Amino acid sequence: MKLTFQKAVELLQKHVTEEHLFQHALAVSAAMGAMAAYFHADEEHWRAIGYLHDVDYEKFPDEHCLHIEELLAPEGVDQEDIRAIESHGYGLCTDVEPLTDLEKSLFTVDELTGIITAASLMRPAGITSLNVKSLMKKFKDKRFAAKCDRSVILQGCEMLHMDIIDVADLCIQGMKVEAEALGLGGNEE
Repeated sequence: MKLTFQKAVELLQKHVTEEHLFQHALAVSAAMGAMAAYFHADEEHWRAIGYLHDVDYEKFPDEHCLHIEELLAPEGVDQEDIRAIESHGYGLCTDVEPLTDLEKSLFTVDELTGIITAASLMRPAGITSLNVKSLMKKFKDKRFAAKCDRSVILQGCEMLHMDIIDVADLCIQGMKVEAEALGLGGNEE
């Protein structure tokens, strides 16, 4: 079965309880929707893959991406979708290389959404006033959102044959759609 967004939500709720993982799932999902639009692909499907990408992280943090198949195959999730989710850990915790635009996008935006979220939280207007120029200043500061691996993001951009500025702009625009749900709407009166 091709993964739908609703099914992804149900499956994540079955395996995850930590709020920060739901927030990250939504951020990655929103960014993936924007990437799908750029590639003229199925936005709902890409959003579903993005939403479900860390399905095994809470239960298996030290074996992340190694339990995707055992959690999702019994639920009827396609092997193609399972592979796409596994590929976001390429070189970090799996050897499943991202090959499709969907897989390369997931690999790239996973870490990038962390930097965008951190940058948005520092702004009075949240993500609503964040532009790519401001984000790139934060991106270049290795101490800012230090846990977000810039080399993975840049490797992903290279795989996609896209400039980091273009990918970052797409992700910001995608995440702006979910600003309130992500808690990034800002606090300006």
